[in-house]
Amino acid sequence: MANRTKIVIAGIGGVGGYFGGLLARTYAGMDKVEIYFIARGEHLRQIKKHGLRVIKGDTEFLAIPYLATADPWQVGIADYILICTKSYDLNDILAELKPCIDDHTVIISLLNGVESVELIREKFPKNRVPAGFAYIVAAIREPGIIENLGNRQEMLFGLDGARSEELVKLEDLLNSAGIEATYSQEISKLVWEKFIFLSCIATATSYYQKTVGQLLEHHKEYLQNLISEVKTIAIKKNIAIDEQIIAKAMTHYEDLPYTTTSSMQRDFEQKKNRTELNSITGYVVNEAKKINIETPYFENAYLALLKR
Repeated sequence: MANRTKIVIAGIGGVGGYFGGLLARTYAGMDKVEIYFIARGEHLRQIKKHGLRVIKGDTEFLAIPYLATADPWQVGIADYILICTKSYDLNDILAELKPCIDDHTVIISLLNGVESVELIREKFPKNRVPAGFAYIVAAIREPGIIENLGNRQEMLFGLDGARSEELVKLEDLLNSAGIEATYSQEISKLVWEKFIFLSCIATATSYYQKTVGQLLEHHKEYLQNLISEVKTIAIKKNIAIDEQIIAKAMTHYEDLPYTTTSSMQRDFEQKKNRTELNSITGYVVNEAKKINIETPYFENAYLALLKR
């Protein structure tokens, strides 16, 4: 890699904004690390004018990246790219990012779902493309402002059974910025565990239009049934899922603030034209059909949400 390490955050929503904000704050003015934001619209205009304001509880800070832009040509070749868009924007952002990618660029997707890493590997077969994901509840409060609404903010990435000095270096850069980052050599198992947590809570909150706390009070068994369905799929696909995943997932939900909502739920509530329904709930239904597993709870929710 070059003497200067370029890290590009593509998508400055809740995930990209919080992690990117920590990186930009830490490495501002440093010669050896440059942090770039790829953003759009009014959000980008506010970041360029005032910086990115990041709020968590009673604390906040202002992050100034090396460059915030909608044009990847202004960035040049990156060492690392963290993709933090919505899953339905993946094809578009990969096409836009081509000016930032050569054969040595490491591309990590932090998107919801489990399909994105394979799509990236198909489009960039010469590149190192680790699987990755994040545990965080964060959102854009208003253009130029990101708010972390949860009590857990972790980033995990890696390659099954493989050690990479590039990823060790990235882990160190992330942790030095205050990000709880972990490089794992058992990433497939962890990705599927995260997908179980995510797909079930996103589906349930969207279907019932309730917060996580309300679901735990009134629809706990429903959540457990959703978890059981995805667990069955993972086992059939030979993923080494924890046998106690149902209890583990419920504990994870119980640790979330009562008022927590899912990103997909918020998209439905805001009547957005596109949601991640197909890559989350729809993925479970379609994978189950491929391997002849019944998922009545997911299928019922999927059909109902398709009509919204």
